[in-house]
Amino acid sequence: MERRWNVIRSPAARRVAQVAVSVALVGVIIWFVFRQFANLSEVTAVIRDLTPAEIAILLLAAAWNLLTYWFVVVVATPGLRLPQAAVLTQSTTAVSNAVPAGGAVAVGLTYTMLSSWGFSRSRGTLFVVVTGIWNNFIKLGMPVLALAIVVLQGRPGGGRTTAATIGLVALIAAVAVFALILRSETFAARAGITAGRWASALLRLARRGPVHGWDLAVTKWRGRVIGLVRHRWHALTVSTLVSHLSLYLVLLVALRVTGVTDRQVGWAEVLVVFAFARLVTAIPITPGGVGVVELALITGLTRAGGDDAAVVAAVLLHRLLTFVLPIAIGGLTYLYWRRKRSWLDSAPPLSDSGTVVET
Repeated sequence: MERRWNVIRSPAARRVAQVAVSVALVGVIIWFVFRQFANLSEVTAVIRDLTPAEIAILLLAAAWNLLTYWFVVVVATPGLRLPQAAVLTQSTTAVSNAVPAGGAVAVGLTYTMLSSWGFSRSRGTLFVVVTGIWNNFIKLGMPVLALAIVVLQGRPGGGRTTAATIGLVALIAAVAVFALILRSETFAARAGITAGRWASALLRLARRGPVHGWDLAVTKWRGRVIGLVRHRWHALTVSTLVSHLSLYLVLLVALRVTGVTDRQVGWAEVLVVFAFARLVTAIPITPGGVGVVELALITGLTRAGGDDAAVVAAVLLHRLLTFVLPIAIGGLTYLYWRRKRSWLDSAPPLSDSGTVVET
């Protein structure tokens, strides 16, 4: 009995279970969408009616969306060149989108690629942590911004004002904690101890041992972040915001070319639905939130007034261009990384302040 239990608890068994649950969940969601909102023939008819000009505009928006995050990576990794940022971004995005628990695998690939180019593990950690924080700040901030715009437009119904207030409080709290960690080493240590206690409590429920040394980890991380944030927080904030808005732009363009007009669903309402659907990706239910994000977008946009078939077609086009296409591109960039020998150990050194040393 004990041996059978150990087999079930093995990493391979858990991965198989994750894949099975993800596939089953996606299948149920697809069945529900086409049963509840529109049948497949109606959706394909909407897509077939797209003109060459509309397809070109949609592809241009998708290409811009891919490009914008490359600049985020360059800003967050001093010494990294734009072509390297493109290869790193697309390769890790492909892994994150295609593999169960792909976010963790993508982080490992990030370290491997940066290390091959001569970037130390600490510089890789700085990139992972800072971009993660800024992305989460924007994810928290966009629903607040979108709801505030809708409220100012005079359509605050459905609890939107309350939701905006709660979101604003959460964002202010997150920014305040981050600022205090950077300002005070003592506060950083205390925050690490508190986070370690919470993590240990959760691990205790899973019958695992407690964590240790989180106070030292947070203070060490604080020192690495200060140099980068002091010099680049403006560029990091702007580039991250542009990247998130570019993803929203693909959805908005897809809605307009499929016939969902501004009269049916205004751009601000689209931003609200998009922003809250993005929060779903913080919970790794399926790789890249596939199935769950589509359901959230379709439900929100149809309830806002969009035609069912047009909304389903737009969401599928949006996810095809922002989720499926990066997987294909990432496969090519990964092969390019494996073959690009001239980039090996090419990272320039950094000064103590975190800036690139000119040679």
